[in-house]
Amino acid sequence: MGDVHLTGELVCGNEREAALVEEHLPAHIALTAAEPGCLSFEVTRIGDSMIWQVEERFRSEAAFRAHQERVTSSEWGRKTVGITRNYVVEWPSS
Repeated sequence: MGDVHLTGELVCGNEREAALVEEHLPAHIALTAAEPGCLSFEVTRIGDSMIWQVEERFRSEAAFRAHQERVTSSEWGRKTVGITRNYVVEWPSS
């Protein structure tokens, strides 16, 4: 077993989407950081763009999947569902 690492970008298509990210991101970060198995979670806006760099690391596949499940039904998940996500997930090797 090993950790799961997600990297990529959250890409807003307009100012309305960017405002949603700015409004809901602090709570999303706090809730994620408090999850069992979350090793690190960083979402950083790239300059003045409408793109955020995303870096996540979870202790196990189970912890990562639990995070994904929680996010789907969270306020963050509901409010940002239509925003483009370009992510790559590195799974632990067997």
